[in-house]
Amino acid sequence: MAALGPPARTLRGLLRELRYMSAGTGRPYRDTEAYRYLVKAFRAHRVTSEKLCRAQHELHFQAATYLCLLRSIREHVALHQEFHGKGERSVEEAAGLVGLKLPHQPGGKGWEP
Repeated sequence: MAALGPPARTLRGLLRELRYMSAGTGRPYRDTEAYRYLVKAFRAHRVTSEKLCRAQHELHFQAATYLCLLRSIREHVALHQEFHGKGERSVEEAAGLVGLKLPHQPGGKGWEP
């Protein structure tokens, strides 16, 4: 199993993803149920000097997995928006993509790069 890193880093990453998701709504991420649940769960499963909690490790693994999912979805949406096709292009637009000038364009002398 790969090292998960400190639980605080995982919690900060989850909270960062909550901020990204709530940015579109205009509502502070600290007012969401997800924020309250995450903070409560991480506080409840802290390791103290008196006990070593197996549930804390399980929670950390699940949180890290969920963080990976949230990041992947956000990055997928960003890539999809950037590279998604915009439909049929005209001949002029297609020629402009590769840096060619059409003969009827001003300054165009034919199919020259």
